[in-house]
Amino acid sequence: MPVIEEFDIITEKNPLTIPCEDEKPYGSALQLLKVWLKTAITTVALFLFTVTFIIQGFSVYGSCMEPNLRTGERVLGNKFVYRLDSPERGDVVVFRYPQDPRKIFIKRVVGLPGEVLEIQSGQVYINGRLLDEPYVVHESHGSYGPEVIKPGYLFVMGDYRDQSNDSRVWGELPIENIEAKAWVRYWPLGRLEIMR
Repeated sequence: MPVIEEFDIITEKNPLTIPCEDEKPYGSALQLLKVWLKTAITTVALFLFTVTFIIQGFSVYGSCMEPNLRTGERVLGNKFVYRLDSPERGDVVVFRYPQDPRKIFIKRVVGLPGEVLEIQSGQVYINGRLLDEPYVVHESHGSYGPEVIKPGYLFVMGDYRDQSNDSRVWGELPIENIEAKAWVRYWPLGRLEIMR
């Protein structure tokens, strides 16, 4: 059985000091105010940095992404990911609407730069091959294209195709308009999920 030895540690060079009741730990109200102010400024700066460059919350409105996203749900968007990498097919992106940049839209990336996109009877074809889209639940209708997607642009569509105002209506999305990649649905808690 291991033996535990006890050692008495005595330090006289740095004795622990506890302020008396009549001593003020910060010396004065002015010093306390400075500490609070520094803390508040640091907190605000970190918040602004995070919202500007890393993550931001978005609220969903409309039926274009149902049943995957519904009105009133909230998602966190990763604003940093596209600084390191390009958008990929299947990504759900939050972006400034090209015809009115004050409006924010959310759609799914379907076509990438240089690809030939065509829609026949609601089915999407990329470079002549049928695209597998397990996220589309509602039957889709209509035809579009064929169209070669320009460099620096994406073709985006809502998951509920017949209810979506997307690239079929207003054209391709400039990649520079993307604000974030939808990352986590955090509200309601019962539908908490990493976005796919």
